[in-house]
Amino acid sequence: MKLLAGAVVSAGALTASVTAAVVASPASAVTSTAGNTATHHALTVRRIAAGAKLHHEYQVDGKGAYHTQSLSSPDDITRSGRNLFVAFQNGVGPQGQASTAGDLDSTIVEFTPWGREVRQWDVRGKADGLTADPLTGQVIASVNEDANSSLYTVSPRTGRVNHYAYNKPLPHNGGTDAIEIYHGQILISASAPGTTGKAAPQPSYPAVYIVRLNARTRVATVAALFYDESTAAAINDPHAGKEVRLALTDPDSNEVVPSRWPHDAGDFMLDSQGDEELIFDHVTGWGRQSLSRLKLTASVDDTAWATDRYGVLYSTDNSADTVDVVTGPFVPGTTFDAVTPCDENGAPATCPAPGFPSNYLATTNLTTGKLTRVPLNGPTLQPQGMIFVP
Repeated sequence: MKLLAGAVVSAGALTASVTAAVVASPASAVTSTAGNTATHHALTVRRIAAGAKLHHEYQVDGKGAYHTQSLSSPDDITRSGRNLFVAFQNGVGPQGQASTAGDLDSTIVEFTPWGREVRQWDVRGKADGLTADPLTGQVIASVNEDANSSLYTVSPRTGRVNHYAYNKPLPHNGGTDAIEIYHGQILISASAPGTTGKAAPQPSYPAVYIVRLNARTRVATVAALFYDESTAAAINDPHAGKEVRLALTDPDSNEVVPSRWPHDAGDFMLDSQGDEELIFDHVTGWGRQSLSRLKLTASVDDTAWATDRYGVLYSTDNSADTVDVVTGPFVPGTTFDAVTPCDENGAPATCPAPGFPSNYLATTNLTTGKLTRVPLNGPTLQPQGMIFVP
């Protein structure tokens, strides 16, 4: 999930097309203003795109005749200019293994704000991270969250796709996931540390990579931003106010906190999903990080920041194979998260299960770490990737 610079979608035009009316005054919800959230009305969900109505061609195990199948498993979502971009993983495995149908490719789809398909591109592997560079307009995708990872760039203007290999075996012995452009640098989560080699956490395992792309050689050079066992100031829990050593086992999503946010404004934020933690990096210079850690009451995936009362929240729903839009009115200053109980480190192998429900949308208190379910009208939403558009 990435909110990027570009042409702002007209709130009036978008809400008029996406939903018939803004919710008037259903039951109130949620939390207090002290931790970045505030009481607001229930929100409304509408489905604007479905993988079952989209198709791509593929070769079984990359060979032979082409077959046509529907797209499936939408995950990350980003925006460039007016349009949205969604990564459909099509059942490809986390190390790039073929789907049960023999498909080796994920599909990146460009949509209008109202869910009409514009075009699509196939990339080899499981597309996990997706963002857009506001300076170049290129969409950047990481593939294979557990191992055998690499990068793609897509130019919506020319349609060109370029593939980048990393300059060395990734030192955290895992894959790559979410991507963010931060102060002109490409930052990528070092996901699934210890897939090979020593189990995570390890002090030598980077949690986030700074990545530089060489367009001539098609090589992506990686360097560590901080590590799975870096030190951080605890925001809450019994260690609040003290320095603690991190023990990250599941770096996953990442975002940049809006510059005028009540808490941690302008920080780079990493979600360690299975560990139920958010790590905030108050970057004072590359190589000089000041970290803080927020313990959450549950596991989360993407985070979205409501910066406008009449904006819209886009979400992918992996289980329903849809792209959805959530309309307000919103309370500006509210932090939303896609809560993912089945991705907690202690979740059972068969999930959902008692005590581990399906994904749901929640507000997040950035002081206490409390997650509060948001009441929704319309279709059931199990959010995955999210982006808020003002």
